Amino acid sequence: MTAAPLLDVRDLTVTYGTGAAAVRGVDLTLDAGQKLGIAGESGCGKSTLALALLRLLPAGAKLSGEILLDGEDVLAMKWGRLRAVRWAGASIVFQGAMHSLNAVHRIGDQIAEPMLIHSTAPPSGVRKRVAELLEHVGLPASRASSYPHELSGGQRQRVMIAMALACDPRLIVADEPTTALDVMIQAQILRLIEQLVAEQGVGLIMISHDLAVLADTCDRLAVMYAGRVVEQGPASEVYSAARHPYAKALSAAFPRIGDPASRHAPQGLPGDPPDPSALPSGCTFHPRCPVAVEACSVEDQELRGEADWKAACLHA
Repeated sequence: MTAAPLLDVRDLTVTYGTGAAAVRGVDLTLDAGQKLGIAGESGCGKSTLALALLRLLPAGAKLSGEILLDGEDVLAMKWGRLRAVRWAGASIVFQGAMHSLNAVHRIGDQIAEPMLIHSTAPPSGVRKRVAELLEHVGLPASRASSYPHELSGGQRQRVMIAMALACDPRLIVADEPTTALDVMIQAQILRLIEQLVAEQGVGLIMISHDLAVLADTCDRLAVMYAGRVVEQGPASEVYSAARHPYAKALSAAFPRIGDPASRHAPQGLPGDPPDPSALPSGCTFHPRCPVAVEACSVEDQELRGEADWKAACLHA
């Protein structure tokens, strides 16, 4: 009998007060120990999807569909149950560590806070666990007494990862965890995340606009455009041989090491993603698509292809 996935997102739609749908009918699955990357331009719905997984969206947002975490629907949880699931069942690493950490509290206290809320461990046990977590992410335990401004950007991002691991969650959502870091620190953080996922068997959802980073880090990759998943499959294959024109354009925008043609003439994609409140008819990508035909402007495309690799395109 096949085990149920750790996370099963079914037909998730997120609509804001303006009536615009930022996420439209998204289906995703994630097994324990698996790493799923979500890519796309700014405004495609990546961060809205990440926040929806733990119901962290503003009060005006309306959600429909199902978000099954270990078989339990997050959208149907009462407040007390949802509060228990956050940090302990699933946690999130936000994009800007400096904005996510409290500037007037020591980092040790901030890492300890979710443990004090979700566990019955004595304060001495919590302090020991804080020291272990800091060392686990490559920081000396003495840094527990530091304030966020006393740490570098990479060190603050490590603190965020330590906080995410504090209550041993089954799922970690990392929203652009390396965007503000230089390439050397970015590589260290990515290796650290990979190591922690492998050692602890947690599920990881990593969100980024950089397909190269996701292809190198994740097992599977989902590409979003205008609130929908337009391609989903094995990460390395989607990166190197994407089937949807949008995913191809994202991949081509990053020069490849050892490929002089891509280095000297990186390709781009003209135009911008559509306004969620004024989506074009048919396939939402067709106004920017280099291979669009008349049918693309009439009928939206569903994901099609093999069971593990699908694209929402007539040409897929």
